[in-house]
Amino acid sequence: MIVGFILGFALAAGGVELSEREWENIGSVLGYLIGFAGYLLYFAFMESSSWQATLGKKALSLMVTDSDGNRLSFGRALGRNLAKIVSSLTLLIGYLMAGFTQKKQALHDMIAGCLVVKRA
Repeated sequence: MIVGFILGFALAAGGVELSEREWENIGSVLGYLIGFAGYLLYFAFMESSSWQATLGKKALSLMVTDSDGNRLSFGRALGRNLAKIVSSLTLLIGYLMAGFTQKKQALHDMIAGCLVVKRA
């Protein structure tokens, strides 16, 4: 909301005149973009943190590592979560692959070189 308010104020102050419907469209797009950015940042920060897991993974005693068992960098964690788009675009087959691969990796884990393992 804050970003939308600032953008709207800046556009209005700049003399931009938009219809109510155009303002609604801008608000919707901003809402989706901010939500997606929040999703990416949450997963990337949590999976690259010392926990190596989101709250749900931590509750299940799981953690995300690189292929050598090390903690992920923020960039790799971000890439892993962006690669989930590919796993989704394959009619979710990318997620189902985890049940059939030797290391139980989903497509996005293979792309990013990651593993989800049981915490010792």
